[in-house]
Amino acid sequence: MSSILVSKPSDLNVAWAQQVLNHHHTDITVSQVTVASVDIGTTTRVRLEVEHNAPTRFPGQWFVKLPSLAWQAKLITALPRLLHTEVRFYNEVEYPAALTVPDFLVGQSQFGKGSVLVLSDLTERGFVPGSPNDTLSTSQARQVIEQLATLHAHYWNKPHLVKRYRWLAGPVRKLEDFLGSALAVPLMKRGLRKASVRVPKELHGHAVHYARNRKQVMRFLQEAPQTLVHHDCHPGNLFWNDTQPGFLDWQLVRFGEGVSDIAYFLATALAPEIRCLHEVELVDYYGQCLKSLGVERVDVDGLFERYRAHLIYPFEAMLVTLAIGDMMDLKSNHELIIRTAAAVKDLDAFSALPLSLG
Repeated sequence: MSSILVSKPSDLNVAWAQQVLNHHHTDITVSQVTVASVDIGTTTRVRLEVEHNAPTRFPGQWFVKLPSLAWQAKLITALPRLLHTEVRFYNEVEYPAALTVPDFLVGQSQFGKGSVLVLSDLTERGFVPGSPNDTLSTSQARQVIEQLATLHAHYWNKPHLVKRYRWLAGPVRKLEDFLGSALAVPLMKRGLRKASVRVPKELHGHAVHYARNRKQVMRFLQEAPQTLVHHDCHPGNLFWNDTQPGFLDWQLVRFGEGVSDIAYFLATALAPEIRCLHEVELVDYYGQCLKSLGVERVDVDGLFERYRAHLIYPFEAMLVTLAIGDMMDLKSNHELIIRTAAAVKDLDAFSALPLSLG
């Protein structure tokens, strides 16, 4: 496979696009490439319009992910190689046919030289991308939960699949976990300071205490049947075809507890008052979906308690995003901090963690 590795949007020219096409069709010729938009966050995301002589055979609108041009985001994502993980996900992981993901065109990653992921642009097929601060309805939430249950059931407690994709728990993921715990306290304090009144004062002390004990909490949250989880399921990482959701941004994919995705999703995607009214039934619906998909021994009675405990992670993730900066639109980041803080407060999520946290 010839290299398509580049580092900046200006490198996405006709010659580069021709290399991408040559991986699929050597008889198609690219005539022009136009950069439609550039968005810089945890990655640099570029939308391209690619003119070639076979528009009915190959997409003409591409979505390209490159390493972030924002130095803070690049620093925090480069060592754990998050884009590298997403490239491997699309290249190697077999996911259930019922799971909706973008059309994968090509992806490459090489240590020391970066990573490039090329997908078909969602808009070319009529899909509507989500925004991080979208507020979903309960009916939309049920659709997302069904999709997450489909993903989780496919991998639920299957050691042979864990072994096949052991790189998901390999050195890269261990480094990410180490950095998360090593930087937890300063990032939490900075995030709380920048969030100001968006996080209720009564949560500040618990949040810092959690950060000091993050390793212990992470071990506790892993004590459950393992499956493949998205781990970053906020509204901005969804796209829609009418009522049917699909999932974007697989940089944080890993093996973990399935209900962690449900906690992350409901805490970020629903208005707090709607979440309060419906989260019990929605978590129960998740358990029902797993059972209907053939998952045995789902601890339905204990599922909501585990849901409460996992609310800590989206709360932390949004504060860390704010602390680092340039990883998400600020208005969206603020809104998701308000939502996740409300979830933690409403359900007293810190009390669901190991007793030593108090």
